[in-house]
Amino acid sequence: MLLCSDGSYYTGWTTDFSHRLQAHISGKGAKYTRSRLPVKPVYLEYVEDRSHGLKREHSIKKLTHIQKCQLIDSPSNQL
Repeated sequence: MLLCSDGSYYTGWTTDFSHRLQAHISGKGAKYTRSRLPVKPVYLEYVEDRSHGLKREHSIKKLTHIQKCQLIDSPSNQL
């Protein structure tokens, strides 16, 4: 999860976190983050495969802003 300059969170999945983060920072990532630069990584969670990653992304996107803040402060944050 990335914290955007407007205080919103962007959630996505990737197989290469460093590469994807650099794409977002340079403005070549998702359209959502391009208009909300700069971005900062605030939450990272590793899962076993793409299927689990997509399901986890979907469940995180359903969370409220407050719930996302709690997730960032939780022990499951691997940043």
